[in-house]
Amino acid sequence: MGLWLALALLITLAAAAVGLSNHFYLQRDVTFNARQSLSPASENLLRDMKGPINITAFVPKADDGKLKKIISNFFALYQRSKPTLQLHFIDPVANPKAANESGIRSNAEISIEYEKRRENLTTLNEPTVSNALQRLARNAPRQVLFVSGHGERSLSGKANHDLGDFGKQLSARGFNATPLNLAIVQAVPDNAALLIITHPQVEWLAGEAKKVNDYITAGGNILLLLDVEPARGLQPIVEALGLVLAEGKVIDPAAAEMNADINWSMASAYGPHAATNNFNLQTVFPFARPIAAEGHDDWKSTPLIEVAPRGWVKTGNGDAKIFDDKRDTKGPITIAMALERKQRDKNQRAVVIGSGSFLANAYLGNGGNIDLGLNFVNWLAQEDGRISVQPRAAIDSNLSLSRSAQMFIVCGFLIGAPLLCFALGARVWWKRR
Repeated sequence: MGLWLALALLITLAAAAVGLSNHFYLQRDVTFNARQSLSPASENLLRDMKGPINITAFVPKADDGKLKKIISNFFALYQRSKPTLQLHFIDPVANPKAANESGIRSNAEISIEYEKRRENLTTLNEPTVSNALQRLARNAPRQVLFVSGHGERSLSGKANHDLGDFGKQLSARGFNATPLNLAIVQAVPDNAALLIITHPQVEWLAGEAKKVNDYITAGGNILLLLDVEPARGLQPIVEALGLVLAEGKVIDPAAAEMNADINWSMASAYGPHAATNNFNLQTVFPFARPIAAEGHDDWKSTPLIEVAPRGWVKTGNGDAKIFDDKRDTKGPITIAMALERKQRDKNQRAVVIGSGSFLANAYLGNGGNIDLGLNFVNWLAQEDGRISVQPRAAIDSNLSLSRSAQMFIVCGFLIGAPLLCFALGARVWWKRR
């Protein structure tokens, strides 16, 4: 009787477990480097996209299902975060009309549709797909203006000091970067998501600075990239933001220890702010200058980046590698500030960075410079959730063993273990004999 009761209880528990599994879903990714999960950035993006997402993969029937399996497994990661994401397969050979209507030009091309907007992809990885979803989530490209006409760094330039590569990153995420000549326009357009100003090489006219200050007074957002050079007409803008530009350049011994230029500043810790939340990549700021907040009642300032805890701010023409306690200032040094205030019913934002080279073509690929720059732009454009989605960092999975550990493995497993098995077998044979 007890056996039957135990069996009935076991069947009841199994049925209850099956019923609960149909209503509750629990999953945990324990793979190395979380390779079977989306990044938090992609998950947040999918959460913000309220409507359904339709994905169509144009795979020929001759594929024998191999490519379909790869595509299905990949988008299964997205479907876990967004169950309304639908994946369909169409044979472009059997249905050329559907392929033409979707603008498909090659086999295995993928079409993503969201709110009657469509993008086609030929590359399948998380950054490519998530960045396409970012662009589709925007109703129209956001306008980003950058001041030109004074020798500034250009968001479309190819020179080492220009920001052309960063401009391409903005374009890939649905931003439209357009040059702005302050000498021509009557006023800075108020429909721009933000205005980017880099350090001029010639003096600004007073009227040009006034146009920018009028834009700031009207509640416009601004990204200001400053170099270790004279202000050249930018001083009224700096004062309008409640900031102080101290003289000198940052010297960071940590950079020299990593075989980098001593004029570089390395940052791996960031202030508590929405633009740097959970950001833990190292960034590089060449030829940086200190930034300080003078203090305005209406601006709320937040230090974003501190560098050179063992370094100093070098002033004058002395040897940069030698600290002069009479003229130089010891670190740590703040080189970036975030500003925020309520202005004319707008939530106005500004970011000031004391390194124009931070986003330059020559240095953009160092560390997480791209990621941090995109985070600043998204925060300034009032799109806090649309942060950059970059390839998952590769973690070194190689096992490095010392000489003694290698000898232990060789002796223990290649010699000791076989000898032990032989000895045990010989003992059993001897007993039986």
